[in-house]
Amino acid sequence: MEIETVGVVGAGTMGSGIAQVASQVGGLKVIMTDIKQEFVDRGLANIHKNLARQVAKERITEEQKQAILARIKTSTELGDLKDADFVIEAATETLELKLDLFRRLDEACRPGVILATNTSSIPVTRLAAATGRADKVVGMHFFNPAQVMKLVEVINGLATSRETYDATAALAVKFGKSGVEANDFPGFIANRIMVPMMNEAMYTLYEGVGTVESIDSCVKLGFNHPMGPLELADLIGLDVLLHVMNVLYDGFSDPKYRPCPLLKKYVAAGYFGRKSGRGFYDYSAK
Repeated sequence: MEIETVGVVGAGTMGSGIAQVASQVGGLKVIMTDIKQEFVDRGLANIHKNLARQVAKERITEEQKQAILARIKTSTELGDLKDADFVIEAATETLELKLDLFRRLDEACRPGVILATNTSSIPVTRLAAATGRADKVVGMHFFNPAQVMKLVEVINGLATSRETYDATAALAVKFGKSGVEANDFPGFIANRIMVPMMNEAMYTLYEGVGTVESIDSCVKLGFNHPMGPLELADLIGLDVLLHVMNVLYDGFSDPKYRPCPLLKKYVAAGYFGRKSGRGFYDYSAK
């Protein structure tokens, strides 16, 4: 399957990161779309900023930067994805929004084009059922920041064909990533392991077993993790983690996935982590 142009739906942190990787590492043409021009402009500005940093550190040249940017086109119309050979959806993690997007992508894209979702928790099978090409729908779960993290979970929905999986896994390799196969269960592999660990760290704080600093230090020094679980939670976003915990709790009906009350309290207060300036750590002065 020849892939020359990749469509990316969503120009936020993940979408713009995926678009950059597709152009910079994959050497592919990219069509990055979002619902508003300001969102597209902001995503493109993030790519400019990331590439400028690489130029400053002499990792790439100014000429290479310009070539990478030249391969990225932007749009606010899904219809412009008619020229895409492969589409990656990276929109907000909301079921109804993604279902609507997949219905519309099924109409906008050519028959045979694979539709991948970057979802971290929504069932691939359910999104596939909203299309007329369920065998061509797959999960392609990148990790933040997409430009740096090597892992991509390639998730098989119930109807995903082996041909679709193989093409998606090959594209992950072309992006310089390691594709890991997973099946369509709540949380897939990484989040099913990682998010409950962070939730348990929150319970440890909630119950007064340790401080934020002592909990993170135990994990960094004892398990050789580069970041502590509470620090990592702040980076990912506490609102995102609460959503994933709710998906796990609803999906398995198992009390071990019950979100920590402290997590719920922080999210209700607007303490989302780094992006809001306050989470388990205070980032307002940084």
